[in-house]
Amino acid sequence: MTSSICKLVKATQVLEVPTFVTEQNPKALGSTVEEITSLLDRKDLNQGVIPKTKFSMVTEDTIEAIDFSKYNHFILTGIESHICVLQTALDLLQYRTKPKVYLVADAVSSCNKEEVPIALRYLQQQGVEVTSSESLIYRLLGDAKEPTFKYIAKLTKEEKENTTHNLQVLQSFYTV
Repeated sequence: MTSSICKLVKATQVLEVPTFVTEQNPKALGSTVEEITSLLDRKDLNQGVIPKTKFSMVTEDTIEAIDFSKYNHFILTGIESHICVLQTALDLLQYRTKPKVYLVADAVSSCNKEEVPIALRYLQQQGVEVTSSESLIYRLLGDAKEPTFKYIAKLTKEEKENTTHNLQVLQSFYTV
């Protein structure tokens, strides 16, 4: 999961997609891993890391820090797919008129792996588009004529083994 999130962060930085990171009660649960935070070097695209205690990332603090009204598309990753990720997706669907919410299946997890497919199915039924990291990256890119294509192609090739592993882990959740 972490490798898929890192791949997404690298791609979104090059594609100039803003990135928002929240942490669920970091004093008690710990902070975002260095592998991810070390990639958030584009200050023009990153809002920093915002701590929260509410399960959803849509909180008074994030609404104050992030002008959600500027965005029609939201890409979600993270842990506890059935709690924080699920509640964030549902809040985003309610917060804006007709937003597009993408949940990156190989970039979410849970302490109880059995919860993941239940959360993904439920969110799909609610209108969230469940996709893979690689599929989403190429959708964001849009065209091989883009100047960033070579970087994206190299990145996805370098991450192929990690992506395969993450998708296999995800598939194993469905055989429970």
